[in-house]
Amino acid sequence: MELDPKKTALLSLDLQKGILASVPDSDAIIQNASKAVEFARKKQFQIIHVGLGFSEGHPEIPDIDFPFKTIKQNNLFVEGTSSAEFHASIAHPGELVVYKHRVGAFSENQLHLILRSQKIENLVFFGVSTSGVTLSTLRRAFDLDFRCVVIKDACFDADQEVHRVLTEKIFPRQATVITVDDFISK
Repeated sequence: MELDPKKTALLSLDLQKGILASVPDSDAIIQNASKAVEFARKKQFQIIHVGLGFSEGHPEIPDIDFPFKTIKQNNLFVEGTSSAEFHASIAHPGELVVYKHRVGAFSENQLHLILRSQKIENLVFFGVSTSGVTLSTLRRAFDLDFRCVVIKDACFDADQEVHRVLTEKIFPRQATVITVDDFISK
C-alpha cells in the first residue's frame, strides 16, 4: 500500500501521560508508536497528536453522572497540565496538537477542518484504547470518506480479547490493519 505523503496524516490518539499511567506495560505500546511516528516524520506525513484537553474548571463536562465526571472531580486533562501532556517520545515540540472533549478524535474540535484544508485523504492511526478512541475515530473517519490504516500493535485495550476481535474482525471492514513493522517496511 503506497501512501502519498502529501495526502497522508498520522494521528497518535490519547498517548498522554494521564492515560498511559493506567496502562500496564505501556512501554511496549510507546516503543511501537514511536517507531511509527519516526517513520512518518521521515516520510513527511502530517503528524497530529489528538488527546483529551479541557479548560480550567472543566466547563465542557456536565455535572451529571457522566463517564468523564471523574476527570472533572480529579482536575485531570486541563490543557497545559502534566496529565494532558503527550509522551515525549511520541510528540515533538512544534507538532500539531488537537484536543478533544469526548472519546473520538473528531469530537468537538477542528480536526476535520485541518485535515480537509491540508487535502488529507489517508489517515494512519493508533491509540489507547482500541475499543475507545481508536474505534470511535475509525468509524467517524470512514464516514468522512478517509482511507484508514490502523497500526494494531501500537494500540492497547484493557481487554485483550476485545482488542483481538476489533483488529481482526471489525476494523478490517473499514481500514487496512497492519503492524508497525508492516508500516515502516513500506
